[in-house]
Amino acid sequence: MLDPQAQAVIQAVSALGNPPLEQQTPSQARELYAARKALTDASPRSVQAVTNVDFHGPGGIISLRHYRPQGSVPSQPLGTVLYFHGGGYVVGNLESHDTVCRHLCAQSGCAVVAVDYRLAPEHRFPAAFEDCLAATEYVFENATALGVDTTRMAVAGDSAGGQLAASVALALRSDNAINLAFALLIYPITDPTMSHPSIQSNGSGYMLTKNGLRFYYGHYFDGQNWRGDQRAMPLNSESLKGLPPTLVLTAGLDPLRDEGHAYANALSAAGVQTQYVCFQRQIHGFVTMGGMIDEANLALDLCAAALARALSTE
Repeated sequence: MLDPQAQAVIQAVSALGNPPLEQQTPSQARELYAARKALTDASPRSVQAVTNVDFHGPGGIISLRHYRPQGSVPSQPLGTVLYFHGGGYVVGNLESHDTVCRHLCAQSGCAVVAVDYRLAPEHRFPAAFEDCLAATEYVFENATALGVDTTRMAVAGDSAGGQLAASVALALRSDNAINLAFALLIYPITDPTMSHPSIQSNGSGYMLTKNGLRFYYGHYFDGQNWRGDQRAMPLNSESLKGLPPTLVLTAGLDPLRDEGHAYANALSAAGVQTQYVCFQRQIHGFVTMGGMIDEANLALDLCAAALARALSTE
């Protein structure tokens, strides 16, 4: 059964009369995604401070948004979460996931650094991955100035951002300096070949559709050599051994449900400490819809609690 509140979101978005995603241009998709956020977003949580930081990345300036929880002071090194927003590599930005980042910061007591990575089709694969990896390295290298405890760093993200978080964790697995303490993957893309059963069973009627996924993947991956590359397909990595403890959260009526579940199982099979939670009655993107869906806030509370435990000093 679909959560009645999720059904109300689907009806409200449908009433806007927007064309299907696959009939939109990237700029239209970005504009309409922002409009949907205004309709469904929760009220922002209070945090101690929010600071914008820019640095030079592999393809130009990358903007970060640094959230500090209530009661913290600038000189206090905190457990810190690098957050990579969702949006199919095409839409989304620091504003679209501001409420999510504030919630995680306020509830976990950890700092959160959101990353405004380059979007497709202007910047195709692996641009988003390169920016997210560079941002993680920047935060580590500037830990003193940012008030970051480098022994308590995590990566997190939703949807495309979940894939980017998983792939950054894979890239840093053999790093001699950066040892990630945790990964939080919210309904992540783990296999863009679209070969899992839920792509078909949940591919229409629940906002994110099979054709919508083709739109996103076409803009980011088209013309690039991405198949079998762990920067795009973490599920197909030769080995998942040695990755940090991970929480994978999925939605039961999401086309991406099965590949998220499969990734959690693959992590466990590789000996990685893994937790898996599926919100059976929810749709893709629901954690950004806390203004209309109560389980969005419950899910973020669960994620924040996992971050607090993983990044605790105790």
